[in-house]
Amino acid sequence: MLRRNVLPDVPRWAALAAYAVPLVTLPSGLWRIALVAGLPVASEPVRTGWGVAYVLTLTAVSEGLALLALGLVQPWGEVAPRWIPLIGGRPVRPLAAAIPALLGAAVLFLLSIVVGTVQSNSLASGSLTNSAAQEVVLVACYLPLLAWAPLLAVSAIAYYRRRAPARLK
Repeated sequence: MLRRNVLPDVPRWAALAAYAVPLVTLPSGLWRIALVAGLPVASEPVRTGWGVAYVLTLTAVSEGLALLALGLVQPWGEVAPRWIPLIGGRPVRPLAAAIPALLGAAVLFLLSIVVGTVQSNSLASGSLTNSAAQEVVLVACYLPLLAWAPLLAVSAIAYYRRRAPARLK
């Protein structure tokens, strides 16, 4: 099933990395949805209108950005879909996809360091959760996010190496 939508010249490891990106973001998104739904995943659920909107928007944007990694291995990453205004049906330049993906990977790497440090301090102080079970669920849901940056980076590098003209490689 994995090879059905993947371009034939994409290495299997690159396709697996690109397909893994949305999967590693999914647990944290599900945790945030559980938080908004009032499930006991944290010490306090998010109940305010703006808080709920922020959490749900963060979840949707994160998963949407993660799904863009599939463009690095599927046909719509080489030729823009026709429904996209101005660029629909045109070839995607390799750098137009590789540079944003690599910049995204760099930002994700920096965010993982900063947010990971802050959240580990919050976990150590016990301000995020009431129980050890909640801590385990939180860590289990957010730990896969650490793989997002390297998976995106290797997918972008494989995309560029496959698509760039020989003189630029």
